[in-house]
Amino acid sequence: MGRYVIRRLLQMIPVFFGTTLLIFLMVNVMGDPIAGLCGDRQCDPATASRLRAEFGLDKPVWQQYVTYMGNVFTGDFGTAFNGQKVTELMGTAFPVTIRLTVVAIVFEIVIGISLGVVTGLRRGRPVDTTVLILTLIVISVPTFVTGLLLQLLLGVQWGVIKPSVSTGAPLDELIVPGLVLASVSLAYVTRLTRTSIAENSRADYVRTAVAKGLPRRRVVIRHLLRNSLIPVVTFIGTDVGALMGGAIVTERIFNIHGVGYQLYQGILRQNSQTVVGFVTVLVLVFLAANLIVDLLYAVLDPRIRYA
Repeated sequence: MGRYVIRRLLQMIPVFFGTTLLIFLMVNVMGDPIAGLCGDRQCDPATASRLRAEFGLDKPVWQQYVTYMGNVFTGDFGTAFNGQKVTELMGTAFPVTIRLTVVAIVFEIVIGISLGVVTGLRRGRPVDTTVLILTLIVISVPTFVTGLLLQLLLGVQWGVIKPSVSTGAPLDELIVPGLVLASVSLAYVTRLTRTSIAENSRADYVRTAVAKGLPRRRVVIRHLLRNSLIPVVTFIGTDVGALMGGAIVTERIFNIHGVGYQLYQGILRQNSQTVVGFVTVLVLVFLAANLIVDLLYAVLDPRIRYA
């Protein structure tokens, strides 16, 4: 196991550098960030030259990347064009998005897996058909439609929730936004769990456990569910980074000042330091989540061993 972890960590190094290099190159072709600093008027050449030198934009792109990565390893993600440190923006944004993501993941695990187990054990029955139709509807409806609809009904008309999340983003106010963020993934988890349960329920080890006279609950939890969760864990693990980086729509609807909000502001203002800094951390989240998922395989299935 130790050798496997070390090997995976070494494999992450070129992936990290390659991904951040692509992001850095893509962000630098978004446009001229100096033009955005001057507002509607065009910057005079002297001011534009001074600003480029101040932010290091007068150097070749490869040199900018090398300088940026050197600063990243010292904990310096640069300075936004408003003069605020990117690390300060991260310090206020990431805790909010992490709480929102945790709420979304809890919905995926509790509701998605529970519905998947129920429908997988009752495949072809009315409850199975109903859940399949509902999940298909959820997948088909865009997230911004779901968010705006729940905000209008629960927040504006019925007054059950606040239409806009407060600045501190307390956990109770993140329940509905978390449900909106997790809605599509929740539907996928339900369908994936259902398919895996229905397929493994016909496996030989399940029939053997039933023939031994084991209680049905033990057969389902200890044998059937444990082996059926491997593809579900894979999806949820990779979905963690996707939820954190893809929360732009949800955070905009409910006015949540998290990672998605900062990324939106950075893209809108062509603030390359902010965008690259936040996405660099999200890359690390993706890599860490994938490693944890691979290690969980051995926990769920004892037959899996890492050399």
